[in-house]
Amino acid sequence: VQLQASGGGLAQAGASLRLSCVASEGTSSTYMGWFRQAPGKEREFVATIRWNGGHTYYSDSVKGRFTISKDRAKNAIFLQMDSLKPEDTAIYYCAAGRAILSSATTPRGYNTWGQGTQVTVSS
Repeated sequence: VQLQASGGGLAQAGASLRLSCVASEGTSSTYMGWFRQAPGKEREFVATIRWNGGHTYYSDSVKGRFTISKDRAKNAIFLQMDSLKPEDTAIYYCAAGRAILSSATTPRGYNTWGQGTQVTVSS
């Protein structure tokens, strides 16, 4: 399975962007999610969604501003990012894996990664 992320770009603080991630084929993953990595920082969890059932989880830094969703028919997940802040600037990666709940918010829970899409938020 390959993941293709898109939708990044440049936005002003307070604006919105929507990221998309499409899997090349049907996935047996338990979770699909988004992580991000800013320059000089470690990759951090953003949001994830259970592929069967739809439960969602968010990092505290994006809760209430970002919304993750899925379209099983399209093998896709989306990240609606509202009220963007300069600290949201990072490369955003989508990921898929057979994580269990305890690892679903960590990179080790995922074994397939997209190529990343840059999000830059100006103040």
